[in-house]
Amino acid sequence: MKYIKKPIPVEAVQLTRKFFDLALDLVPKEFIVTSNSGEFAEDACYIEIKTAIGVMEATENYWIIRGDDGKGGFHVWPVSPEYFEHNYEKCNNI
Repeated sequence: MKYIKKPIPVEAVQLTRKFFDLALDLVPKEFIVTSNSGEFAEDACYIEIKTAIGVMEATENYWIIRGDDGKGGFHVWPVSPEYFEHNYEKCNNI
């Protein structure tokens, strides 16, 4: 048998220096381990996030995703730009 994964709407923001604050707003403070906006050219732009499977790092251009956990809460996790492009598409009707 073959199955198709159900589409699940999520919120997502690409982590860039320009949109660092917007990405940070998507992640609850208690989920953030450490972060750096990359304010100075020599600084890296990143957010380390506590996820359901452990601490994961979102570096510049990664996507921060926030989705329903199916239990009235939510999960937050980072994915690479390549993974995001391959697995997600913009949804305008929700």
